[in-house]
Amino acid sequence: MIYLFQLVNGIGLGMLYFLLAVGLSIIFGLLHFVNFAHGAFYLLGAYFVYDMTERGLNFWAALLMAPFIVAGLAALTESVLLRRIYHLPHTFHILVTVGLALMVQELVIILWGPVGGNVSTPSALSGVLMLGDFIYPQYRLFVIGLTLVLAIGLWWLLEGTRLGAVVRAGSESTDMVSLLGIDILRVNTAVFALGAGLAGLAGALAAPIRGVEPFMGVEALGIAFVVVVIGGMGSYTGALIAGLLVGIVQSIMTTLWPEGARLMIYLGMGLVILTMPRGLLGRA
Repeated sequence: MIYLFQLVNGIGLGMLYFLLAVGLSIIFGLLHFVNFAHGAFYLLGAYFVYDMTERGLNFWAALLMAPFIVAGLAALTESVLLRRIYHLPHTFHILVTVGLALMVQELVIILWGPVGGNVSTPSALSGVLMLGDFIYPQYRLFVIGLTLVLAIGLWWLLEGTRLGAVVRAGSESTDMVSLLGIDILRVNTAVFALGAGLAGLAGALAAPIRGVEPFMGVEALGIAFVVVVIGGMGSYTGALIAGLLVGIVQSIMTTLWPEGARLMIYLGMGLVILTMPRGLLGRA
């Protein structure tokens, strides 16, 4: 029964990893921009929920507001700062986004302190589901259900809407999209905000499970890159499959070999790089 518990846990972790990584993958697919500040948006999403609930706001309102606030900050950052460096070599992308991530981390420490905090599980989901000998927290089941719905909605957005068609076309040739009269700068900002908002939502959902602390963005960035590398840069389906694989492996390994749980996911990434340099479903 413990392995069934860890399997379901792994699915929940994997869906959070998917939300975190798919934004990074979409941003790279359209902008060909490696965003090392992606973990900072996850960090902000978690802390915004923490701050709002500490001030007495309802958890559900905080969960709804936090991703949109993160997306708005990301859109402002992209339009004011990042779009000025897209044409520069990737080394500049890395330097600027790493610096941005460090600034966000230090601001979090200044505003909320170096010690982490806890976010209470909403009372409506504070219980457990009991199926015979299987007992599982309701909030974690809610996270699985919500992220599954979001995954389906995001797939529809990318595959069945005009924005999705523009994003797919832009990943092949931004010049062609511009020649069709589409403002590619606005599309870039919208996609960057969408990716950051998804990361913020992942952080907000994770806050009641693991709490908040100023360095959680660094860990999240590492996991996001592992998922993207395994799934393949720019691949939506690859991010979903890889997120689930990483979450399940990490969860089960915490039972079999706790000290090596994190090692195994990086070992898996290394094997994928050696055998399939483009990832499971990557195009480049």
